[in-house]
Amino acid sequence: MMQQQPHGVAPDLAQLQSTMHAIELACSSIQMHTNSAAAEATLLSLNQSTRPYKLCQFILDNSQVANARFQAASAIRDAAMREWSSLTGDDKKGLIGFCLCYVMQRASSPEGYVQAKVSSVAAQLMKRGWLEFTVAEKETFLHQVNQAIIGIHGIDVQFSGINFLESLVSEFSPSTSSAMGLPREFHEQCRKSLELHYLKTFYCWAKDAAVSVSARISESGTKVPEVKVCTGSLRLMLQILNWEFQPNVTSAKAGINVFSPGVRSDLTASKRSDCNVAQPGAAWRDALISSGHVGWIVSFYAALREKFSTGRYWLDCPVAVSARKLIVQFCSLAGTVFLSGDEHMQQNHLLQLLSGIIHWIDPPDAIAQAIESGRSESEVLDGCRALLAIATVVNPILFDHLLKSIRPFGTLTLLSNLMSEVIKVQMTKRSDDETWSWEARDILLDTWTALLMPVDTSAGNTMLPLDGINAAANLFALIAESELKSASASALDEDDGDDYLQASISSMDERLISYALIGRAAVNVTIPLLTRLFSERVALLHQGRGIMDPTPTLEELYSLLLIIGHILADEPEGETPLIPNSIQSDFADTVETQNHPVVILSVSIIKFAEQSLNPEMRAAVFSPRLMEGKSILDIIVRVSVTTLLSYPGEKNLQALTCFQLLHALVRRRHICSSLVLLDSWRALARAFTNEEALFLLNSVNQRSLAQTLVLSASGIKNSESANQYVRDLMGHATKYLIELSNKSDLKIISQRPDVILPLSCLLERLRGAARASEPRTQRALCEMGFSIMTPVLVLLEVYKNESTVIYMLLKCVVDWVDGQIAYLESRETAAVVEFSIRLLQLYSSHNIGKISISLSSNLISEANTEKYKDLRALLQLLSSFCSKDLVDFSLDSDESQSTNIAQVVYLGMHIVNPLISLELLKYPKLCHDVSSNNFIQKHIDVLASLKLISSFIWQYFALLSHMLEVYPETVGRLDSEAFLHVLGTLDFGLHHQDTEIVNMCLRSLKALAAYHYKETTSGNLGLGSHATPVKDPRGDMQDGVLSRFLRLLLQLLLFEDYSPDLVSPAADALFPLILCEQGLYQKLANELIERQVNPSFKSRLSSAFHMVTNANQLSCNLDRMNYQRFRKNVNAFLVEVRGFLRTV
Repeated sequence: MMQQQPHGVAPDLAQLQSTMHAIELACSSIQMHTNSAAAEATLLSLNQSTRPYKLCQFILDNSQVANARFQAASAIRDAAMREWSSLTGDDKKGLIGFCLCYVMQRASSPEGYVQAKVSSVAAQLMKRGWLEFTVAEKETFLHQVNQAIIGIHGIDVQFSGINFLESLVSEFSPSTSSAMGLPREFHEQCRKSLELHYLKTFYCWAKDAAVSVSARISESGTKVPEVKVCTGSLRLMLQILNWEFQPNVTSAKAGINVFSPGVRSDLTASKRSDCNVAQPGAAWRDALISSGHVGWIVSFYAALREKFSTGRYWLDCPVAVSARKLIVQFCSLAGTVFLSGDEHMQQNHLLQLLSGIIHWIDPPDAIAQAIESGRSESEVLDGCRALLAIATVVNPILFDHLLKSIRPFGTLTLLSNLMSEVIKVQMTKRSDDETWSWEARDILLDTWTALLMPVDTSAGNTMLPLDGINAAANLFALIAESELKSASASALDEDDGDDYLQASISSMDERLISYALIGRAAVNVTIPLLTRLFSERVALLHQGRGIMDPTPTLEELYSLLLIIGHILADEPEGETPLIPNSIQSDFADTVETQNHPVVILSVSIIKFAEQSLNPEMRAAVFSPRLMEGKSILDIIVRVSVTTLLSYPGEKNLQALTCFQLLHALVRRRHICSSLVLLDSWRALARAFTNEEALFLLNSVNQRSLAQTLVLSASGIKNSESANQYVRDLMGHATKYLIELSNKSDLKIISQRPDVILPLSCLLERLRGAARASEPRTQRALCEMGFSIMTPVLVLLEVYKNESTVIYMLLKCVVDWVDGQIAYLESRETAAVVEFSIRLLQLYSSHNIGKISISLSSNLISEANTEKYKDLRALLQLLSSFCSKDLVDFSLDSDESQSTNIAQVVYLGMHIVNPLISLELLKYPKLCHDVSSNNFIQKHIDVLASLKLISSFIWQYFALLSHMLEVYPETVGRLDSEAFLHVLGTLDFGLHHQDTEIVNMCLRSLKALAAYHYKETTSGNLGLGSHATPVKDPRGDMQDGVLSRFLRLLLQLLLFEDYSPDLVSPAADALFPLILCEQGLYQKLANELIERQVNPSFKSRLSSAFHMVTNANQLSCNLDRMNYQRFRKNVNAFLVEVRGFLRTV
């Protein structure tokens, strides 16, 4: 452990050196994997030390071990954040100054990660004190950084200064800032302050640094050291332009919404792709537009591009990539950065950019050929992204006009030619692997979508100039050709990897939507084209009847129908497809309805569909694609039966058959209707009940096969026949359990393998059948469960020491209750409840005292793992009963006969609770002996056990939280023992390491306190005696439950570590607790105030406590508005006092 130094007493040199050597040794031990536990303890001690700054600075200045310096920097950060309120102003500035000096003085150090860490620490400390420091103090630090960036101290220092600004901007950006345990309001104020006063300055520093070294790079090459300065500067400029600029920022504190999600609604419609629109505002006009900076970056990249054009890999070097990304980001500038009255300013800006970008993407055929010959595709992809950025900020008319001043064609023609070339590459090189052409196609489709999809759909279709319409028509014709070629080729593919067949639905829909927009842009051309293509394929089907395989043609027709459907109709908000505006308006001159191009196309599709009614056409054309369903199903089932019966040792093949192939067949009811009529399916059902080979399937496959066979009953139209099918299917399982449980020598034969094996198999089948519950077959499955209730209890007694069988019995009951409880009538529910309580009591009587972490040296205790599984199953059983009050399909109308679910669940928890100690609710350590030779071999089992335990713990707290939130009135009627167990669990849960568990406990506290407050204000007892103080056996007064948790929650909020996400739920619980115990709250506040020695702290604490219960017009009503007000008060309270309370 690190020795703590008294405040104000500096450690001597010998002690500093001794401690430094200990840290170095710990870092080396961790790297060498020797004595890791002791090494970790040493580093943890360093991080938790009080005021370790002198020691850490000594290590940074003197240690030769890079990891030790890294740990020292990390310790400075952690300690400063922890002790910030108690540090003096000079201390704070001294730490920042030290970090900055360290980075600058060791700028040439080869350990870049240490430099980056210290730079990050300096940025975080500067942000932490940002709202405290005066303008002059900030300027002092930033002047030091500026001097470095100017370059007067050399290239390495210049680069370090730029890197620091990257860290600083990253810390102030909401999406990349580090957690500091402070409310969002603090981060928002810092962000606004930086944006308003410093962000543009940083940008100008980076711009000047890049310009200052650009000549040297252009003259010498990309190997000179100035390249890293230029690359870093360009990267910082891009980072700043990607800043989430807020409109109308006039004050660092104005208009902060602490609870807003931080999404800019003005750009939501624009974000159809990865294009980030930049709107820095009018204040940035001089730096971005008027300064000629855009011309410089375009010229700089063009000069380097020309100089290094022979270098195949130059396009991917860091300076080239950074320069292109910055140029692309410049394309997305929008808003008031351009003069509102000067319509040419943005146009000239984009033209200047496009003049440089055009060389990246034109001529498309030559560039595509170069890429196919080995040239990097990164430049052309960035060119595509630049077109997308421009399309996002301008309308189609301006977009097309931009290029006409420097080329004989418009930008839309270039866009069409570029995408056409990309599609040609895809058609030529048809591959399953996603190549550059795939990415280029998607970016260019997004570009068309940005141009053609109106933000306001009610405003009509987006009009294109004539050249643009012709470009769209030519492109659409090539798209149609490409899709038809891909569809035809896919019909001959034997594998499942083809993109056309296996593309995700969402991805295919997005592509079709873009195709439709392009097609509608030239609808006078594309509709007749689609009509011709469709008619040609239909004619080809007729010509090839009986001569050629129609499958490729049918695939082409399917592809055409998808495209036609998207062009002719928009996705509706209701049930009726919407006719696009372009379809309605572009054929206005067509007088006769029968001659309307859309009508002609639609009629041809309808007539094609009518041909399926013709027996000859159905047999000759439609049979291979549409009419062979039953024969294919019969083949699949026959192959499945053969696989399961003839290949008993092929586990993977059996899993594929049971879990994927057969299970997929019963997902559609119309397929089930065909399945149950097949002889092969009936043969599978008979084999399931009679064939011994199927008893050898593993447990997962048993469950899956049983579930599949029961689900197929949904295809039987008659309900009684469907239920009889299930009875016949599962009768062998229930009969075996009943007969086995009635054997007089059951205890003697129970351990024989020929008894346990079929028992295990049939229990898994019953579980699978129970999981297939649905209304049509519910009655048969209900009877199945009731028939095995008594056998289950008998078997639970007999196999009490056989953990595997016990778990299968419990899970069988859980799955059946979960599937049936919503359908049971009152009498049936009561019977199930009685059975479940008997089961819980029986299990509890056999297992009390047997479940303990302490019984094993580590987590990998098989017995304990099985007990966790059992307890989780019991909790799932109780949770299933909770759903009865939420979802109830029973026909009972007499509520007087209904079961009180809350009482049942609390009774069940009371039975189970003795099995669950607080020790079981902890996350145990992985292994005590880290150096054990078996550790590596066991780690998979350990992780699996941890997952199981985590699931059990979550299940327990979720059930408890649900009960306390939904049935708080029942808590007051619990006896003292049960109530104390609930309280002890909540107390433990509030200090759990899992944030979600703490959150559930806080919601439970909120529900209990709110219930008590509302009941007592109405003159009722609420929690009754549980909420009043009582005397313990020694005569001392003990707090009631609400007083106890009020103390605990205040202690947690003020003095303990927790996730910032818990502040709001903790405030929600604290509010009703204070209302219930106002006297105690005032007493605790006064005690804490009086303990403060510092008069300033005492005054601040007094004001803060007053603010909690009086600010923002807070009242005593537990409504939504008051909860929101109290959350805001608590956030402000914690910001004000938590820092100094934890250090005094």
